[in-house]
Amino acid sequence: MAATWLLLVYMLVLAVWTRVVYSETNPQDGAVLRSLKDQWGNTPPSWDKSNDPCADWDGVSCNNTRVTSLGLSTMGLTGLKLPIFRDLSFNPGLTGSLSPRLGDLKKLTILILAGCSFTNNIPSELGNLSELTFLALNSNNFTGDIPQSFGKLSKLYWLDLAENQLTGQIPVSSILSGPGLDNLKKAKHFHFNKNRLSGEIPAQLFDSDMSLIHVLFDGNQFEGRVPNTVALVQTLEVLRLDRNGLDGNVPPQLNNLTNLIELNLAHNVLSGPLPNLTGMNSLNYVDLSNNSFRKSDAPDWFTTLQSLTTLVIEYGPLEGSMPSEVFNLPQIGQVKLRNNAFSDNLNMSVGFSQQLQLIDLESNDISSVTLGSTYKNTLMLIGNPVCSTSLENTVYCQIQQSAKPYSTSLANCGSQSCTSDQKLNPQSCECSYPYEGTLYFRAPSFRDLSNASLFHSLELSLWLKLNLSPGSVSLQNPFFNVDDYLQVQLGLFPYGSKYFNRSEVRRIGFSMSNQSYKPPKEFGPYYFIASPYVFGDGNERTHVSTGVVVGITFGCVFLFVALAGIGIYALRQKKRAEQAISLSKPFASWAPSGKDSGGAPQLKGARWFSYDELKKSTNNFSQSNQIGSGGYGKVYRGMLSSGQIVAIKRAQQGSTQASQEKCSATARPLIQDDLPKRNNADTYARYVPDFINYSNWSGFDEDLSPQPPDDDVEWTKFYLTPEPSDVYPDISEYDDSDELSPQPSDDYFGESEYDDSDDLSPQPSDDYFGESEYDDSDDLSPQPSEYDGAEDHDSELSSHASDDYYDVSEHGVTDLSPQPAETIAFDNYTFFD
Repeated sequence: MAATWLLLVYMLVLAVWTRVVYSETNPQDGAVLRSLKDQWGNTPPSWDKSNDPCADWDGVSCNNTRVTSLGLSTMGLTGLKLPIFRDLSFNPGLTGSLSPRLGDLKKLTILILAGCSFTNNIPSELGNLSELTFLALNSNNFTGDIPQSFGKLSKLYWLDLAENQLTGQIPVSSILSGPGLDNLKKAKHFHFNKNRLSGEIPAQLFDSDMSLIHVLFDGNQFEGRVPNTVALVQTLEVLRLDRNGLDGNVPPQLNNLTNLIELNLAHNVLSGPLPNLTGMNSLNYVDLSNNSFRKSDAPDWFTTLQSLTTLVIEYGPLEGSMPSEVFNLPQIGQVKLRNNAFSDNLNMSVGFSQQLQLIDLESNDISSVTLGSTYKNTLMLIGNPVCSTSLENTVYCQIQQSAKPYSTSLANCGSQSCTSDQKLNPQSCECSYPYEGTLYFRAPSFRDLSNASLFHSLELSLWLKLNLSPGSVSLQNPFFNVDDYLQVQLGLFPYGSKYFNRSEVRRIGFSMSNQSYKPPKEFGPYYFIASPYVFGDGNERTHVSTGVVVGITFGCVFLFVALAGIGIYALRQKKRAEQAISLSKPFASWAPSGKDSGGAPQLKGARWFSYDELKKSTNNFSQSNQIGSGGYGKVYRGMLSSGQIVAIKRAQQGSTQASQEKCSATARPLIQDDLPKRNNADTYARYVPDFINYSNWSGFDEDLSPQPPDDDVEWTKFYLTPEPSDVYPDISEYDDSDELSPQPSDDYFGESEYDDSDDLSPQPSDDYFGESEYDDSDDLSPQPSEYDGAEDHDSELSSHASDDYYDVSEHGVTDLSPQPAETIAFDNYTFFD
């Protein structure tokens, strides 16, 4: 019982310790979060159920009691101040300035505040977050400069400051100012688009040891030339410098960027010749529109870029004949060359790519067209001289309806509709509340919005990578906005419920905001702005914090180990107890089956019979039942009323031996040590298993035998013997003085091996020591310790559990009587009370 209480106390201490280590929040962090909770509105319900953020608050992650992150994407939070966090994206109700205290969170690795409403300057203290790898402050209302201190974020690989109102120049390293953004050698993403950044793009910003893949500087107020150092960054895949005020020639080294997939230099004032893009065989998308390039014929690279899918040079300098070979590039889908000066004949009878969907040559100077039968898609020639002559009434010279953009079909749902605040799940056609928002693809490699296979691939990737049910994605109304971003309305539907719970919304929102979800490569870089999600009552699952889970796990493991230990200890104690019991029970192996209780054999004492009973059992002591005689009297074979065969010795008048023996011997239960010693044993007791002699029990202080109720009744002492297959020994083998009990010829040594004084009890030659090792004066019968006080017994033998025999060497006597259970089995004999 004490061990059980000790175990319970220990488990309680372990549970408390586990909660302290894994669940309890650092007091400083806890105070900050509780203060934050008081300032915010619409916090998760679990924040009202506990005062321990690390233990029970939704979206709070901790390590060793310290708050390391908050993941509260799309929770609809409102409020002002924001001391510490991780992913709080898509919460437009979060306003105000960022606190400089953010710089104290030295362990912070990810900070995402996309799609909120923060204002004022970005605190320079963010540059103290030396472990930061992901920083997304896009789609807010930040003003001021990009902090110079960001140059200290040497582990940063994602820097997204897009769609704010940032001004000034891009900071680079200097002796006076310290490290700048050129120090971010591990950075792969510089997303500064759609701000008010100005000045020149520093040549110092780029170097050959940088890892950039996306440089998005579009939609700013940059001036000057395109830095030639940009060609040193061989890892670049997307370069968007469009919608700025860049001028001068494009660096000729630009075609060193052989991994570039998208190049957009549109809407600048670039001059000189068109850039030479020969050898840039990875290019999918090229846009050189709206610049001041020098007039020229179509460059040779028009027909050599085998990966090109979209070629856009609108309001360009191109003149001369239109090279029809461009229409046969294997991947080409759109050719948009309106408002150039192409002239002469347009040959449309050549081969065309199967991917080609649009040829836009509006407002050129094409005078004739050779049509063929192979091209069946859109050809736009409005504004060309040919439309005033031969093709005047054709579709090519009219305003054409563009193909209908793709949208996820709801045709399977028939006429079913939902209330205004619910939407039809395209997979199940059930009404539910989807998680919605807008996807902005910043550099897609295509312009064909009717291409169903592309959008099907996007749907498939969304439900697979976001672990949603198949078909639970809806894409609606794709279009290119004024910034030339592909904008798509996204709806994600819950499975088996009308609502997503909070943990599912956080998971999906975080996957989109930290860019762990990757769309098909044709869609390029993206960002996602989620709409506020309204959670349904009762749809949340019970929240169990990480600390509680860890505590329960440790507790269960400890309980299992403790119970296993207790079980092993109990088994060992049981084994020891059994060994101790066997040591205290010298007769544990007496029963042949081994199933006895271990106590001394429960032999019954001599039973008294009336003379009439004995007379009846022996047929009036018939001479035919006499089987022997001795100095005391004659022995008769008798059968009791139970059918038991017995031997009955009847005293003879005048017997000398009878007068010398104490016939009223003790009548206590017989055990092995009660056998008479051989130096005064009655001859009938010579073979112990066959006859038990009660007549020679002398030397006891009191008479324990049953007393006849009436002295006038003649009582006869009897012996009990088993029926050995109804075979009795031939008494002619013995003389009158010998024991007349059966003599087993196989199991015992023959009488000839011993003299007349020897004990002829069974002596198995293999299992016992031979008699020759002991002298004749030894007592050969067992001497149990419980019969202390018997004058005839010289010593006491103790039992030993190490083997099946008594170790007589430890005592002053030697016991040659049979000991093992298989040799003497007392339950083969019947004794009557």
